[in-house]
Parts: sequence; structure tokens; C-alpha cells
Amino acid sequence: MMLRSLLFVPGDSERKQTKAVDSGADALLLDLEDSVAAAHLPAARQRVREFLTARSDRSQQQLWVRVNAPSSGTLLQDLVAVFPGAPDGIVLPKVSAPAEVAEVSHYLTALEAREGRAVGSTRLLVIATETPQALLALNTYSPQARIAGLTWGSEDLSAALAVTRKADDHGALTFTFQLARSLCVITSAALGVQAIDGVYTDFRDAAGLKREADEARKDGFSGKLAIHPDQVAPINAAFQPSTAEIEWARSVVAAFAAAPDAGVINLDGKMIDKPHWVQARRILDR
Repeated sequence: MMLRSLLFVPGDSERKQTKAVDSGADALLLDLEDSVAAAHLPAARQRVREFLTARSDRSQQQLWVRVNAPSSGTLLQDLVAVFPGAPDGIVLPKVSAPAEVAEVSHYLTALEAREGRAVGSTRLLVIATETPQALLALNTYSPQARIAGLTWGSEDLSAALAVTRKADDHGALTFTFQLARSLCVITSAALGVQAIDGVYTDFRDAAGLKREADEARKDGFSGKLAIHPDQVAPINAAFQPSTAEIEWARSVVAAFAAAPDAGVINLDGKMIDKPHWVQARRILDR
């Protein structure tokens, strides 16, 4: 399933979880990290487990869990607590190196065996730019079956770098954060996984969200994180191909199907070749 909208929901808030179910988000990201105070973490784990167990039908909406960082000392406790609820995937924050992803994958393999689940069925979404070390390590990732996608974050990275601004006077990202965003989408493409754009923090700014989501899709992202239910519909719309795009993609695929030995085809007065076919298939996959 191609995930367009992924909505963060506090792990300890029954009210917000109930509201999020009707948001239309392709996936809910039940959060045990930033939105939960340390003192409330045990209760939040229990709440997330109960929520997962109660919603076993994931055909319309996947349920993922954001655990605490590999360096937190509580990640394994998070996994053990929520895994009986069969989360569709785990969101892994503040990753500094692929070795940390591999370690979590080993944990998941053991837990899947314990619960009688198929090995590899629990996917990973890696937040791959939240530490300086993470940016330097992106070119060391190699394909791993569990990794469903990469996303990027700027808040923790900006704190680590002690920067005082992430955008210039015109609202564009400064170079460092443009770099983090670009490396995320490039690495995702190299791994053959989804590139998920980061959050738009001003949830009251609908126009700004639409503009950013539209730009993200043009730049190669296939989905976007959300922090409020009101952000879901604009994100879904931004990452849903238009009728014109779908018609173009179908005509390209049909043209190549009719001439399987052709390298270049004339379609409506324009020359199209293999890259156009690849793009057309991606549109239809969405």
C-alpha cells in the first residue's frame, strides 16, 4: 500500500486516537516518543497496545508505532509492550547509522517469531536525518526488506547543530535543511522505498501546507507526515494523481504495450522513451 498521509497521534490520548481514526489518513503513527512524557510512557504503551488490538482490520488504515530512539534505552521495552497488538510498522527516530536499523530488525524478527507472525511482516519507516551522524551515513544504507520508507526531520537536527533558523527571509529552507531533505529523497530512490516528506508544523496554515505538499510531490516524495487531522485531506489530495496525469500514464503504457520492441515512440506528436514509461507506471501504482 502506497502511504500518502501518515498522521502522528499521541500514544497516551484516547480522545485524539478516536478522532484520528476518522481523519482519512492512510496510516496513524501512534507516538511513544516526543508527545509522551517519560512518566506517562508505561500507560501510553498499554494504551497503544489496546488500540492496536481493538483495530485488527487494517485494510483501510494502517497502524504504526513511533518508538523511542535507539540511544534512549527504552526502545526494546516499547517494542515488547506494543508488539502483541501487531503494528503494521515501526517508526524509528533519531537513527544515526544503518547498523541501528539492522539491530531493530533483529528485535522484530524475534518478536515476530514469538507472536507467530511472518518474518519481515513488520515494516520500518526510518527518520533518517535527525542527527548530524545520520546525514553523513545516508550513503551507507543498503536495501533491506523491512524498510518501507525514509522520512526526514529538522527539529532535532537544528537543535544538534545549534542553528537559529531553518528558513530564509523568503520562507525557503536554508542550505543545510535543503541538503537533508534532498538526501532523504535520493536515498529512498536508491533503496527503492517510499520517500515521505516531513511535517508542516503550522497546522492552521492550509495554504502553506498545500504549497509544501505540492512541492514535495514534484520533488519526488510520495507521501507526507501530518500532525493534525485537518492536514490529512490536503495531503491526500496533493499525492493523488490528477485525472489528466492518469490518462497520460495509461496512454504511455498502452503505447509501449502495442510496440514492445520499440525504444522510442511518437505519442501525440511527442517522443517518449523508457523513462516516460517508468514515470507512467509510478503514477498508475499510486
